[in-house]
Amino acid sequence: MKFTATLTVAALTAAFATEAAATEWNVSVWGKRRAFTEHIHKLAELVEEKTDGEFTMNISYGGLSNNRENLDGISIGAFEMAQFCAGYHPDKNRAITVLELPFLGVSNLDEEVAVSHAVYEHPAVAEEMAGWNAMLVMTSPMPQYNIVGTGDPRATLDSFDGMRVRATGGLGEAFAAVGAVPTSMTASEVYQAMESGVIDTAAFAQHAHLSFGTINEADWWTANLNPGTVNCPVVANIDAYEALSDAEKEAFDSSVPEAIDHYLANYGELLDRWDSVLEEKGVEKVMISDEELAEFKSVADPIHDQWIEDMGAQGLPARELYDLVNDTLDEQRASN
Repeated sequence: MKFTATLTVAALTAAFATEAAATEWNVSVWGKRRAFTEHIHKLAELVEEKTDGEFTMNISYGGLSNNRENLDGISIGAFEMAQFCAGYHPDKNRAITVLELPFLGVSNLDEEVAVSHAVYEHPAVAEEMAGWNAMLVMTSPMPQYNIVGTGDPRATLDSFDGMRVRATGGLGEAFAAVGAVPTSMTASEVYQAMESGVIDTAAFAQHAHLSFGTINEADWWTANLNPGTVNCPVVANIDAYEALSDAEKEAFDSSVPEAIDHYLANYGELLDRWDSVLEEKGVEKVMISDEELAEFKSVADPIHDQWIEDMGAQGLPARELYDLVNDTLDEQRASN
């Protein structure tokens, strides 16, 4: 009897030890599963596979935090990993807002990954994120934003005057420079604002127009405005990452490039079928003339210069970060 009890205690002890050795991360995102979050799901899948189920991630859509507070949640260790968009709180992540400046000239998702990760690796960026106990894991690359709208198509800068548009960060500044009225709201708030007439138009990447329903309210979509995009990193809590075993860190780190590759392939499929989505929804495809585009792009230089001046005055190596974006674009194109 005593022998049996001893065996039972030993078995329980071993079971608890095994359970304690497992690592479980909570991940805070928002909305619903979509092209924008596929790399997070792929990362979780790969990490679990490489660690034989000993390192798992629970991905929560809105159950852990609201989307404007994910960085705050990371800072206090409320969860181990999260996604956020720089334009939601530019004062908290000033350095990476360089990636949200309008008309940077990024032309595809591969270039977006290259410039984002180059900026993420800059010591000043890592230092600013460390102030939130956050380390940058990977970007969530999005194509150039375009707008959907209701009513008559807006195909000239004159028609933008007074247009109420959902646009954050540098995109909002660009629209304001041509007379539009930008409103900064999270993606989750946009459909209701558009449906109720609070805004006329919304600037999003293709996946978000689908996921958040703005395409269902739209009469038209600008196919070639391409004013810029929003930068939305995935970050991990530094303490949680440092607590990982060497094997878990290896599984995590080695899975990031694979997760990004999966994201790019998946997003490419969405872009390939976008024209059929527009046709199915009855949304008119609007092409902006070269002359109008050139005039719109002319607003970019003063906005870029102002960003460099403002961020430099706050002690950031603003010119260095701005040049890093342009130099990385040149290198990326040369390598192709």
